[in-house]
Amino acid sequence: MTYNSIGDFIVALEKDGELIRINEQINPELEITEIAERVMKSKDGGKALLFENTGTEYPVLINMMGNETRMLKVLRANNYKEITNEIEDLSNLFLNEIKSGFFKKMKLLPNLIKMASYLPVKTSKKAPCQQRIIKDVNLNTLPILKTWPHDGGRFITLPIVISQHPDTGIRNAGMYRMQVLDEESTGMHWHMHKGGAAHFDLYKSRKEKMPIAVVLGGDPVYTYCATAPLPEGIDEFLMAGYLRKKRVKMVKCITQNIHVPADADIVLEGYINPEEDFVCEGPFGDHTGFYSLADYYPKFHVTCITHRNNAVYPATVVGVPPMEDAEIAKATERIFLYPLKMMQPEIIDMHIPELGVAHNLVLIKIKNSFPGHGMKVLHSLLGSGQMMFSKVLIALPENVDIFNMKQVANHVLMSVNISDNISFSVGPADVLDHASNKFALSGKVLIDATDTKAKSISRTKLVFKKDLDFVENIKISDNTGWIFVNKANYKFDNKIIDVIADNLDKENLPILINIIDSVFNIDDYNFLIWLVLSNIDPKKDVLVIENSIFVDACVKNRKQDGFERDWPNIVVMDKNTIEKIDQIWLNLGIGDFIKSPSLERLKMQSGDGAVFK
Repeated sequence: MTYNSIGDFIVALEKDGELIRINEQINPELEITEIAERVMKSKDGGKALLFENTGTEYPVLINMMGNETRMLKVLRANNYKEITNEIEDLSNLFLNEIKSGFFKKMKLLPNLIKMASYLPVKTSKKAPCQQRIIKDVNLNTLPILKTWPHDGGRFITLPIVISQHPDTGIRNAGMYRMQVLDEESTGMHWHMHKGGAAHFDLYKSRKEKMPIAVVLGGDPVYTYCATAPLPEGIDEFLMAGYLRKKRVKMVKCITQNIHVPADADIVLEGYINPEEDFVCEGPFGDHTGFYSLADYYPKFHVTCITHRNNAVYPATVVGVPPMEDAEIAKATERIFLYPLKMMQPEIIDMHIPELGVAHNLVLIKIKNSFPGHGMKVLHSLLGSGQMMFSKVLIALPENVDIFNMKQVANHVLMSVNISDNISFSVGPADVLDHASNKFALSGKVLIDATDTKAKSISRTKLVFKKDLDFVENIKISDNTGWIFVNKANYKFDNKIIDVIADNLDKENLPILINIIDSVFNIDDYNFLIWLVLSNIDPKKDVLVIENSIFVDACVKNRKQDGFERDWPNIVVMDKNTIEKIDQIWLNLGIGDFIKSPSLERLKMQSGDGAVFK
């Protein structure tokens, strides 16, 4: 099915019972976030929410891709396997035919013609996205969200930012958050590794203004494709055409020489002047679950707003997982598995758990054929596009379920000689990785756990032989060897490790000890896994001693740890907003009361701000 607007998608969601309309007036500042997070963390990702009374003329749609059912509707598929099989068949056909003779190559023509039919095409006809043209720009007329209390302002969270190469005209569509600075301008938070930033550098070298168009809405597959890690030079709207089996019609903007999907809901036209000083943008409660701190980025000037009649404003909220972006990441994991397998045929499957927030943990199942095979695969993955940001990578054999975290942990700790199969390195880090001591540069830890001949060990109960004065709480998993330790105000160093090791009766079996601060709850394994992965730079925070792993997942600071950067707070809603939504919950029509996920996190913040103090 083709959705010509978010409105069409809303009709389809409502028909399938996947949408809840909320008529109560809800403030886009904080209140939508508080409602949305409760729903996103409910069973199966909850429903999509349409806020119809936002104090503006535009309703807000949120959580539109928050579960597998809705994500597959966006992708026009019955299941993810259907998409991966189609990509695999198409890739194999092209590879096999290209290697053949002339007459066999002629068989490619129907497939080339089919692919050509998905290429975006320009149209000069009047476009729905330009039914209303507003040159007297005022961004305050849009229901732009402030998502968390210590955000630097209101942020556009689902923008499809379109730019083009100044020489070749090759287009890039990326998703970069945009903080509203005033009625006519925003920040443009693109990271140094992204396509938009590369285009910006070219315009800067030419001292030319950079035309930009920001698309909101339209066919929801556009939004997904803007998040997809496509190779450089591959048009995101070609991928959109391929997924929806219909080419995307593009129309020229009113005030900028750049084209946008004709069926978009809202378009912000404008430019960036590369010779203008960068603006301070942030903090922002990010998909990592922490605030990404303020930094300097280009300033986007809006010259015109166009939109269709009855336009809907799309938004999302990110924070401590799971949130809506978890399902988007799952779709990417499934769709882009086969391209990895093409480069490395020994790969069987891949899992990037939502608790690793995209880059912190990568699990790869491979067919192991020789010593060091797993390590070879892991090192090569660090050279594969955005996989370069990965922080903890584990190669696993065919008999391990990589989607079962406890089974993975059991295998690594009970069947692998850690000291012989672990490697550390340093490489590019996600700009949002707060645990790296140097901006955008972090340690990596690679574990080759593919030795299927390793003998599984049995484990008895782990116990501490005596109380440790610097330990406030200990959680020991009897079967896996996971240990979580709440520590008091002591520096993590070899002395603490020695004391723990000397006082732990582990029968010389491997263990994984994670040391965290006393403010964090150690009763929720999922939360602990997320916290540990987020708070470590493996090169300096992971130590291997006598086949056991010691992990410092504590908050770092300048005085005690020599950490040179600010350490961010976990994102948490403020008490007043929580109480307000508690009071009106039964009026929202969402169903049974859902308590705020922030209640468990309130005690984990330190100080009144985005920075942990």
